[in-house]
Amino acid sequence: MLSMVWGLPDDPRGNVWHCAQNGITQDEVEEVLDNYLDNTTRSRTSNRWVTFGYASSGKHLCVVWEEIESSPLVVYPVTAFETAP
Repeated sequence: MLSMVWGLPDDPRGNVWHCAQNGITQDEVEEVLDNYLDNTTRSRTSNRWVTFGYASSGKHLCVVWEEIESSPLVVYPVTAFETAP
């Protein structure tokens, strides 16, 4: 299990806003990241971690995140967007 750091919902530079701009909720991001070991790799362009997975809403997401602490694992979800499976 990992912990996530979320910014303020009204911060236009924050992670909540970036996800919401793509139609993704915090709950959907958390559902995908709860299973981060299943399908996580490094982005070729940003070198950030990316995790792919389904939210209970049925959306297939790509969640981009940064590691804040390793033990216990604390992450900052940078953004998320819907992808084709």
